[in-house]
Amino acid sequence: MTAADRSKRWWFDVRFAIGVVLVICSVAGVLWVVASADSSVRFYAARAALSPGDRIHRSDLVEESARLPDDSARYLSAGDLPSAGLVVTRAVEAGELIPVSAVGASSGLRVTSLVVLVTGQLARSIEPGAVVDVWSAAATGDGTFGPPSVLASSATVVRVVKPDGVIASGTSTSVELLVSRSKTARMLEAVANAAAISLVPSSIPASSSSGG
Repeated sequence: MTAADRSKRWWFDVRFAIGVVLVICSVAGVLWVVASADSSVRFYAARAALSPGDRIHRSDLVEESARLPDDSARYLSAGDLPSAGLVVTRAVEAGELIPVSAVGASSGLRVTSLVVLVTGQLARSIEPGAVVDVWSAAATGDGTFGPPSVLASSATVVRVVKPDGVIASGTSTSVELLVSRSKTARMLEAVANAAAISLVPSSIPASSSSGG
């Protein structure tokens, strides 16, 4: 074999080796892309807007794939929904991933639902999902009331009961609230004693702020 033949064969071997390396790199790249795609996690998202107090089951949710390496524990993963469902504790928009902090099992909830009769007109921003402070003024007789004080902080509005019919009054409105269980006794006492109750917004839902 001449020197020219050996040089030609060596060049062929180098090109072949480079080709093999390129094929291996290409395959490795494809496998990396597939592995990255497979690393996404399926979470539950709200099929429709959810309000505090709603009980949700699988039919109320849709599955969405997302890659949230740093925040995956903050959202409800597919398959983590109890058979008894969960109770919504704050408003969730349609299509939004369900935050773990926005739901809870009814047995473990630290809030309860109460309906109060609010004196006077409500602020425009008070709607389902709004967070309010509940103020009350005790009746002192002859239609007068004492100085107001905060009865419960950070209560969440579940719904506003629209008055209708012949008994409708423009001076008071019934509002369903989620309040801390530790405040339940004080709330019931104020309702039973016909105290004047008012709601002061402390957090406004996104739907209200965007519409203003």
